[in-house]
Order: sequence, then structure tokens, then C-alpha cells
Amino acid sequence: MTNPLTSSSFGLGLRTDHYLPILADKPAVDWFEILSENYMVPGGKPLTMLDAIRADYPVVMHGVSMSIGTPEGPSGEYLHDLKKLIDRVSPMWVSDHICWTGVHGKNMHDLFPLPYNEETIQLVAGNVRRVQDVLGRRLLLENVSSYLQYSSDSMAEWEFVAAIAEQADSMILLDVNNIYVSSINHGFDAMDYLRGIPLGRVQQIHLAGHSDHGTHIVDTHDQAVADPVWDLYAQAIRRFGAVPSMIERDDNIPPLAELVAELEQARRISNSILSPAIAA
Repeated sequence: MTNPLTSSSFGLGLRTDHYLPILADKPAVDWFEILSENYMVPGGKPLTMLDAIRADYPVVMHGVSMSIGTPEGPSGEYLHDLKKLIDRVSPMWVSDHICWTGVHGKNMHDLFPLPYNEETIQLVAGNVRRVQDVLGRRLLLENVSSYLQYSSDSMAEWEFVAAIAEQADSMILLDVNNIYVSSINHGFDAMDYLRGIPLGRVQQIHLAGHSDHGTHIVDTHDQAVADPVWDLYAQAIRRFGAVPSMIERDDNIPPLAELVAELEQARRISNSILSPAIAA
């Protein structure tokens, strides 16, 4: 099996629909990404199935509730439970989003964008450093899709994302679909985004589908990866090289074999770009 930490590798988001097919069929997937909060529980079927799958596949952890962008930062209770899961599953890496998800301890179960300015950079970078100290490892932070802009924005999103990674010495989970979605919604050049992300900071790439509503598009994760996103992914591989990549699917989930076949497209694109470079 390919070592996801040292070369190109290709993963899928682990979903309950696919527990049994994974165990029965052993698909050609290099690793699985779990949604951390689904397994931050004392026991039950999800953990039992995860333990069985981990016997055959490496995993990475991806959170949706850390709320790294709130002034108070992640709660001690959340970080305790997250660290407990990390100790149990030994993930290759741990990620969450550059966003806020609620206030005063109330989770609104959405990934809200932040103002792109120096004050927010200092806040988020400080929270990230604290989390990394607690977890004893670097954190990967993902760019979110957005549908609004703040009047207090003073920089481009990619400048904001890059500054947080540099100041916190954290890594980046680059969601190519989110870049495309936001580029259409806000009218910027997606290639400017890629060029603005520092080399050496991107540790993982997300691919997913979206819904086109004509005047805007929404990151829904309920469709196959769209052709413009595949094109942008190819450009990302040209810039960042052999980055572990995966497909997310959260709704309208197809059979596992269909997702594995879609994942092979990512592998073909990456190999077509990297193989000539390696040969040269």
C-alpha cells in the first residue's frame, strides 16, 4: 500500500453506508477520512466498525465543530474528547476548518466564514497554537466555501489562509471544490488562489461535488466532482506536487464501487502530471 505521508495517495470519506462493503470487498483506497465528531463517543457501532476498518486501512481525522475562529477558541472539553479519539485511532493527521460554528457554546452546525483581516489572523493563529500544544501535533486547516463577504475584509482569502498557516506553523487542507465555489460566487480567479498558497504547507486536498443554482453555486457534497473542479485539481497538482487527495460525499451517497471509480479519476490526473515530471 502507498505510504500517504510520503507520496501520492488517494482516500475517501468514511460513511456508514460503506462500512460493510469496505470490510467485505477491501477496495483499492489508500486511506479513509473520518468525521471526528461521529466517533467522539464512549462506544457503540461506529467505533466498533472503525476499529475493524483500521485493521486494514490508515485513517485521518477531520472535524467540523472545533470553531477555531471564535474568540474563546475550542473548549477544553472538546479538545479532551478529540485527544482521546486521537489516542485511540492514531490518525496520520488531524484537520478542521478555518471558520466559526457557533457562539457561547452553542453549535449551529454550519461552517461560517471569517473576516479576512489582521485581527482575525492573530485570533485564529493564537487558537491554532493552543490546540497544537494540547494535541501535540500540527493541525491541518481547511478553506471553507463562502456566500457572503464582510465589510471589514482587508485582504484576499488566500492571503488570509496563508498568513494563518505561517503564523501558527500549521498545515493546510486545500479544498479545491471550495475554491471553485467561492471563485464563482465572489468573482475572483481560482488560479490566483492557488498561486497565493505557499508551497510546502498543503498536506491534503479535498474534492467534492456542488449544486449550480445559476446565480450562485453551493458546496453540497451530493454530486460527482464537476469538470471545472477536476481542471482546477490538475492545476493544484502542478503547483503543489504529490499531495494526498480524497473525495467527500455526504448526501445522495452512491455505492462504494462508484466512488472508488471516481477516485481513480483523481489518481489518473495526478499520475499524468507527476509521472512525466518524475521521469524527467
